[in-house]
Amino acid sequence: MATKCENCPLRRADMFIDMSSDEVRFMQRFKAGELVIEPGTPVLMEGSSSPQLYTALRGMGLRYKTLPNGRRQVINFVFPGDFLGLQAGVMREMTHSVEASTQMTLCVFNRSELWSFFKNHANRAYDLTWLAAVEEHFMGEAIATLGQRSAIERMAWALVRVFSRAEALGLTEGDQMNLPYRQQDMADALGLSLVHTNKTLAKLREQQLAAWTDGTLRIRNMKALAQLGMVDIEAPMKRPLI
Repeated sequence: MATKCENCPLRRADMFIDMSSDEVRFMQRFKAGELVIEPGTPVLMEGSSSPQLYTALRGMGLRYKTLPNGRRQVINFVFPGDFLGLQAGVMREMTHSVEASTQMTLCVFNRSELWSFFKNHANRAYDLTWLAAVEEHFMGEAIATLGQRSAIERMAWALVRVFSRAEALGLTEGDQMNLPYRQQDMADALGLSLVHTNKTLAKLREQQLAAWTDGTLRIRNMKALAQLGMVDIEAPMKRPLI
């Protein structure tokens, strides 16, 4: 049975802005249903014009772009609460792909309702614009990371960002969290080879800063890890939930 918006478990997470009763009712009307998919399932494909938009309710995934030579650049990691498909909703087709890394439950919205969404509920439409701006900001930070941080600084930056996001969602236990991605996924995100990624993680482990083994990430010294990655330790900005 599909989760009612008034009972959405994500609304209890610290990182999401409270919704008014009117906004909850509006989202319930906008929501067309739910979809459960298995790991490795494409959610959206580059070049496609999906008739549906999604919010990740449970599970994690990847946004990535495939180059003509077959190489892959991971753009971002998908967490619960992320809104997927806005690019296709506005530009008519996706310029990157989204794939499930774990079993995922997706809230489904019909793209055909997007323009009435903007027309009839200005506050919610502004929330979509805000989310797009945040994605643009993150892309700028990611480009700076690829261009100006060393391999170990990139890894430290990424692990701090991932752990902070998971913590705000209540997905951590003390100093650890389940991290269901492969080292190859992290390598593709940070512009490193798999071998270099493995060696960089080993250095962080030897320095007792962080350890990522068997799908579990443990942050041993967040302050030192953040200093290495040249990133401020702060909770992610509260964001709207679509």
